[in-house]
Amino acid sequence: MMAISIKAPLTRDEARKLRAGDSCLFSGVIYAARDAAHKRLCELVADGKELPFEIKDSVIYFVGPTPAREGEVIGSAGPTTSYRMDAYSPILIGEGQTGMIGKGKRGVEVVEAMKKHGAVYFGAIGGCGALLAKCIKSSEVVAYEDLGAEAVRRLLVEDFPVVVVIDSEGNNLYESGREAYIASLG
Repeated sequence: MMAISIKAPLTRDEARKLRAGDSCLFSGVIYAARDAAHKRLCELVADGKELPFEIKDSVIYFVGPTPAREGEVIGSAGPTTSYRMDAYSPILIGEGQTGMIGKGKRGVEVVEAMKKHGAVYFGAIGGCGALLAKCIKSSEVVAYEDLGAEAVRRLLVEDFPVVVVIDSEGNNLYESGREAYIASLG
């Protein structure tokens, strides 16, 4: 199967075209943030304050990269476990976020927000952080530098490989894949 090329930012219309199981290559600007940064972002939303980046049509990669070696843009940049952001993702999706990249299952509230607003959850392969880092062409801290690895970063990526795990209709590769495997044992 051929990978779908996607340009970030990702519009809701583009997100709605993607289906669970689609292999994709991202190019463009995405943001890196983990749970501590997500908490602060949601506090800003609750207080009616402006976010440090444009959330509309944004894609957030759940990653806390290691420090870059000399001459490199970023250190190892593998996905972190996504359920840590489950308390925050529905809020940011409601504000206009269209994509999330991570690993692992998502909660019911996140999936419902994705279906309501037209967002997508992508999986990146855990354990491949050094290889994924090669797809990151620039990295700039845009907020919460005090959080170190968990600061919000603006990443310019090129052909960053992901798979649509949960699409905007709620189709979930973790569920359908498991069902297909069990059926094959049959």
